[in-house]
Amino acid sequence: MVGRLGRTRGRLGELKAEIFSRQAGRAERLGEVKLQKGPHARITRVESVWLHDGTPVLKLAGIDSISQAEAWEGADILVPPADLVQPEVGEYLHTELIGCTVWDEEKSRLLGTVRGIQEYGGAPLLEVDADGREVLVPLARSICREIDIAHKIIRAKLPEGLTEL
Repeated sequence: MVGRLGRTRGRLGELKAEIFSRQAGRAERLGEVKLQKGPHARITRVESVWLHDGTPVLKLAGIDSISQAEAWEGADILVPPADLVQPEVGEYLHTELIGCTVWDEEKSRLLGTVRGIQEYGGAPLLEVDADGREVLVPLARSICREIDIAHKIIRAKLPEGLTEL
């Protein structure tokens, strides 16, 4: 997953997009993409990209009206594995982190499984399913001390009180 579609923008079926990459110009390099929203999927092509207040706005082939675009609000943007941008050292793809188990080193116990990632400009937050309760764990080196993608394990030193929030 390289991003997620947001709200419609304009009257031509364009959609704002959140692109999960710190690499400049990633949205502009998108070609053929798969949109996935629940059980619904569609393969389309990114016809054009422009920025509105720093947020990419995508014009997708075959989505030409507001009502057509509204149906895809919140859809995940997927690309073939060959089109994924390889992360820099110390960076991880969202798809690599989702499904990892988070081990609380201080309490020597399993906290839960990463179900998603939230990004708001600071350190990304891991959405961890801890026995049916969501715990947000900052993806910061001081907290997530070891990330073993091959074994799908994140060893973390959680701040006091984090799991009680």
